[in-house]
Amino acid sequence: QVQLVESGGGLVQAGGSLRLSCKVSGNSRGIRTWGWFLQAPGNERELVATVEKSGEVVYADSVKGRFSISRDNALDTVYLQMNNLKPEHTAVYYCYERTWIRQPSGDYWGQGTRVTVSS
Repeated sequence: QVQLVESGGGLVQAGGSLRLSCKVSGNSRGIRTWGWFLQAPGNERELVATVEKSGEVVYADSVKGRFSISRDNALDTVYLQMNNLKPEHTAVYYCYERTWIRQPSGDYWGQGTRVTVSS
């Protein structure tokens, strides 16, 4: 089983930057894909960015050119770098990993970290 713990959220003014971290522990069999989602108040959880099995990184249109994701395997940590933040980016951000065999075999989520962007 995989465990994910996010950190780095907080309050930031518009135009500022934050880097979210997600510590990954545990392991499972199969291929892994990973990325970040967000959930704004009153809305469903939605994609920020994912890394596909091919290695391709897919970003939501709303964050292209502003956010980037990365992974440090030595530290077992994934990151979401957020630049030029706007109030519309206020949300709880979740990291995740999906394990695959021939099809998805497990989804793992962190508890979320809250980002609030003030005007």
